[in-house]
Amino acid sequence: MREVLRSNDAVRLSWLTALLADAGIAAVVFDTHMSIVEGSIGALPRRLMVEDDDHARALAVLTQAGEELGRG
Repeated sequence: MREVLRSNDAVRLSWLTALLADAGIAAVVFDTHMSIVEGSIGALPRRLMVEDDDHARALAVLTQAGEELGRG
Protein backbone atom coordinates (compact mmCIF):
# COMPACT_ATOMS: atom_id res chain seq x y z
CA MET A 1 0.00 0.00 0.00
CA ARG A 2 1.09 3.57 -0.66
CA GLU A 3 0.24 6.80 1.09
CA VAL A 4 -1.85 9.37 -0.73
CA LEU A 5 -1.82 11.98 2.04
CA ARG A 6 -1.79 12.64 5.78
CA SER A 7 -4.41 14.62 7.62
CA ASN A 8 -5.90 15.16 11.07
CA ASP A 9 -9.25 16.11 9.53
CA ALA A 10 -11.56 13.09 9.83
CA VAL A 11 -14.24 14.72 7.68
CA ARG A 12 -11.78 15.41 4.86
CA LEU A 13 -10.47 11.84 5.02
CA SER A 14 -14.03 10.53 4.80
CA TRP A 15 -14.74 12.78 1.80
CA LEU A 16 -11.56 11.71 0.00
CA THR A 17 -12.29 8.04 0.69
CA ALA A 18 -15.75 8.53 -0.86
CA LEU A 19 -14.27 10.27 -3.91
CA LEU A 20 -11.87 7.40 -4.44
CA ALA A 21 -14.62 4.82 -3.95
CA ASP A 22 -16.68 6.57 -6.64
CA ALA A 23 -13.69 6.13 -8.96
CA GLY A 24 -13.46 2.43 -8.09
CA ILE A 25 -10.39 2.82 -5.88
CA ALA A 26 -10.39 1.19 -2.46
CA ALA A 27 -8.80 3.37 0.22
CA VAL A 28 -7.97 2.67 3.86
CA VAL A 29 -7.26 5.17 6.63
CA PHE A 30 -4.26 4.11 8.74
CA ASP A 31 -3.41 5.35 12.25
CA THR A 32 -6.98 6.15 13.28
CA HIS A 33 -6.59 4.42 16.62
CA MET A 34 -3.17 5.96 17.27
CA SER A 35 -4.64 9.39 16.66
CA ILE A 36 -7.37 8.69 19.22
CA VAL A 37 -4.90 7.28 21.77
CA GLU A 38 -2.74 10.43 21.64
CA GLY A 39 -5.77 12.46 22.61
CA SER A 40 -6.55 13.93 19.18
CA ILE A 41 -4.16 16.83 19.72
CA GLY A 42 -2.95 16.53 16.14
CA ALA A 43 0.49 15.06 16.81
CA LEU A 44 -0.21 11.89 14.82
CA PRO A 45 -1.97 12.48 11.51
CA ARG A 46 -3.96 9.72 9.87
CA ARG A 47 -2.75 8.33 6.55
CA LEU A 48 -4.96 7.72 3.52
CA MET A 49 -3.62 4.62 1.76
CA VAL A 50 -4.36 2.89 -1.54
CA GLU A 51 -3.01 -0.19 -3.28
CA ASP A 52 0.28 0.33 -5.11
CA ASP A 53 -1.36 -0.19 -8.52
CA ASP A 54 -4.00 2.47 -7.79
CA HIS A 55 -1.67 5.17 -6.43
CA ALA A 56 -1.14 7.24 -9.60
CA ARG A 57 -4.84 7.09 -10.48
CA ALA A 58 -5.83 8.04 -6.92
CA LEU A 59 -3.57 11.10 -7.04
CA ALA A 60 -5.08 12.07 -10.40
CA VAL A 61 -8.67 11.66 -9.14
CA LEU A 62 -8.06 13.78 -6.04
CA THR A 63 -6.10 16.43 -7.92
CA GLN A 64 -8.86 16.67 -10.53
CA ALA A 65 -11.35 17.15 -7.67
CA GLY A 66 -9.33 20.19 -6.55
CA GLU A 67 -7.61 18.61 -3.55
CA GLU A 68 -4.26 19.99 -2.41
CA LEU A 69 -2.16 16.90 -1.76
CA GLY A 70 0.95 18.64 -0.48
CA ARG A 71 3.25 16.94 -2.93
CA GLY A 72 6.09 18.95 -4.28
